[in-house]
Amino acid sequence: MRSTYRVFAYLIAAGVLVQAATVAYAWFAVIQDIDAGGVFDKNAGANPGHYAHGIVGMAVIPLIALIFLVLSFFARIPRGVTWAGITFGLTALQVALAVVSFSAPLVGALHGLNAVALLAAALVAARRAVEPVPQQPVAA
Repeated sequence: MRSTYRVFAYLIAAGVLVQAATVAYAWFAVIQDIDAGGVFDKNAGANPGHYAHGIVGMAVIPLIALIFLVLSFFARIPRGVTWAGITFGLTALQVALAVVSFSAPLVGALHGLNAVALLAAALVAARRAVEPVPQQPVAA
């Protein structure tokens, strides 16, 4: 169960990296289209980067984070539930910040910063699964 916990923590960390890559691709594609004479306005469709960022961020990572939280109760990792809870909470905050950012773009900066916190929390959680479990002294 420790390995499964670690894998799910790393999946969340990898998901954050995928998110960074897809949003970068999405906006560089928009810039390329504008440079080629295109127009980006409310009628412009999303590109594959935008779609991937939305699907991974609104469905895939939250689902993995929820499964990770449930797994944490069975993994018997010291403070494993705590770190899975922090990771899940940061994931929920990330989704909320994304939704709010559409009407308050400045909040998008917090969305980006929270992504770094989510990455760090997932990596700390994964690392906890590698640490040896402290042994209880045997009563004589």
